[in-house]
Amino acid sequence: MGVRWWWVLVFLATGLALFSPKASPGALQNADWIVVLGAAQYNGEPSIIFRNRLEAALQLYRQGYAPRIAVTGGRSAGDRYSEGEVGCAYLKAKGVPPSALHCEQQSRRTVENLANIAPVVGKSKVIIVTDEPHLPRALILAEQLGLKASGFAVRGNFKESYWQREGWLAVLARLGVR
Repeated sequence: MGVRWWWVLVFLATGLALFSPKASPGALQNADWIVVLGAAQYNGEPSIIFRNRLEAALQLYRQGYAPRIAVTGGRSAGDRYSEGEVGCAYLKAKGVPPSALHCEQQSRRTVENLANIAPVVGKSKVIIVTDEPHLPRALILAEQLGLKASGFAVRGNFKESYWQREGWLAVLARLGVR
């Protein structure tokens, strides 16, 4: 009986974590904001993962999916720069006008990224840009916070442990654990 319950739990967890119709590639529609979830920065330079998110947001912006970009992310202990600050500087250097950018610089976790940006975007439609394994959880949290969000998954060669971790965190988020 123990093995059977294990498979039921795995099936349930997989379904909860992966079911997000808003994350499907064909669902991308125009919005008012593109929201880039922060990732590591190193001495003022975005990490590869963060740069990939920023580049994806830049392409969506240039393709006219939204007129504004919000970049989220605070500062780790000992850092001189926040993720939001670094991301905005990167996008400015790529030609995005400062008037089209909002740089959130306080958040350290996904739920904080979204909660801190909610007053800025209000009831506007947003496209959340983050890694493919991270997107289902981000969309669940956005929904819980009342954001009108769809998502754009940045593809990559992610470790299996990242997929597993995000799957379990998505299940917990769906259950209300933040």
